[in-house]
Amino acid sequence: MLGRSKYLFIKFFYITIDFVCLYFAIFSSCSIRQNLLAFPITFTGLLIDPYNPYRFLFLLWIVMTIFLLNSNSLYETRREVLEGIEIWLVIKSVFFASLLTIAAIYALKIQGFPRTVFMNTTIAMMVLLSLWRVVKRWLVEYLVAHGYNNFNVLIVGAGKVGLLLAEEIKKRPGLGIKIIGFLDDYKSGVPGKNEPAICGKISDFPVLARREFINKIFITIHPDNGSFMKLLEEARDLGIAVRVVPQGYDLTTGDFFKYSIGIIPILEYRDAQNLRQQAGKRLFDFVVSLLTLLMISPFFIIIGILIKMDSPGPIFYVSKRYGRGGRIFRMYKFRSMIPEAEAVLSQLREKNEVDGPIFKMKEDPRVTPLGKFLRRYSLDELPQIFNVLKGDMSFVGPRPLPIDQIEKQDLRQLARLEVRPGITGLWQIRGRSNISFSRLVKWDVWYINNWSFWLDLNIFVQTVPVVLKGKGAY
Repeated sequence: MLGRSKYLFIKFFYITIDFVCLYFAIFSSCSIRQNLLAFPITFTGLLIDPYNPYRFLFLLWIVMTIFLLNSNSLYETRREVLEGIEIWLVIKSVFFASLLTIAAIYALKIQGFPRTVFMNTTIAMMVLLSLWRVVKRWLVEYLVAHGYNNFNVLIVGAGKVGLLLAEEIKKRPGLGIKIIGFLDDYKSGVPGKNEPAICGKISDFPVLARREFINKIFITIHPDNGSFMKLLEEARDLGIAVRVVPQGYDLTTGDFFKYSIGIIPILEYRDAQNLRQQAGKRLFDFVVSLLTLLMISPFFIIIGILIKMDSPGPIFYVSKRYGRGGRIFRMYKFRSMIPEAEAVLSQLREKNEVDGPIFKMKEDPRVTPLGKFLRRYSLDELPQIFNVLKGDMSFVGPRPLPIDQIEKQDLRQLARLEVRPGITGLWQIRGRSNISFSRLVKWDVWYINNWSFWLDLNIFVQTVPVVLKGKGAY
């Protein structure tokens, strides 16, 4: 009963702080744009002042936001949930609550509500609710790291996975997990340096659970079905939570996705990159490409005029390339060669200066005088920003090769098609045209297996000085 009361008190406390944050977001947004509102703005009268025609709308907005926050389990202290995921849930909750508020404005035929106030309020809600949760997480992690409300746990299995789990737990004192020891049928003593001791066999679990006041167990091995079911039943009878490390987790590079077919729960091994991260990468590409196009559009006109003055032919060169999943797309570049370059290629094949299926010549006779300059400073690649905006490409990724230069029998090349190709990548910052094809493929595969937003940012930043120096491009 005490635990339930404590839970309700904490939830009420969190809701109260959220209410204050939401109230202050509305008040501050209205105060900043008071000239757009036909009623006096006071901190105490925002929801009760009869001269405020939007007071019920504001209250509805707050209630809907709190309801959606609760639906996303944001009034629980879930220590294992990453901070970024929690903030994303906050943003999603505010976004949908704001959509419902818009629907209410039209349904109730509320006139004259300023759009500026609405947008400012939505942004302020997202910021304040996110900041409060960051502060809350810091406070909880501090208290937990100093012994408040810690959990006693047993790890079933003192093998490689069990020891690795214990190591990861030790790195995160904010989780509040105290490892009492291991249970293992085939080992005894201390499994490694500075590791908790092996307390007994799996059959000793009920006795140890009562004696050590165990709250949770982590199962890192996969015993026979009878032993596993017995362990689950004993844990259920003792009111102990059971957490299981998926078998073969180290063989997949992505997330595990849980869903159900009827009443049967399914755990899907996704050997792919984190979908939320990929969604964030695509959002970053879209926003940055849109802003970049708006800023550099005059340069497109200047380069287009120079190309027309330099040689006859179209301004843009369009080439079919393989994109993500093997989908063919049309990639754009500023034309840097003579119009009949493709027809002349067959006559130059023997002069190829790089290995693999790609063709490169330092003194390619097909390149125009202006084209040499455009290639040296990668200006011919600028139209690919349109491909990024469309979703065919990303700013950072494997180099997109022409479809006739992809060998489908080469599994390394097929691995490059798992992600969107990029305008720049490791090949750009480590040599550009001077690197061998085999090394290019090796770096692309390494990039795919080790992708992160910070890796993209690092490559993006290093691309600037490489391009300005103009080395390795032809």
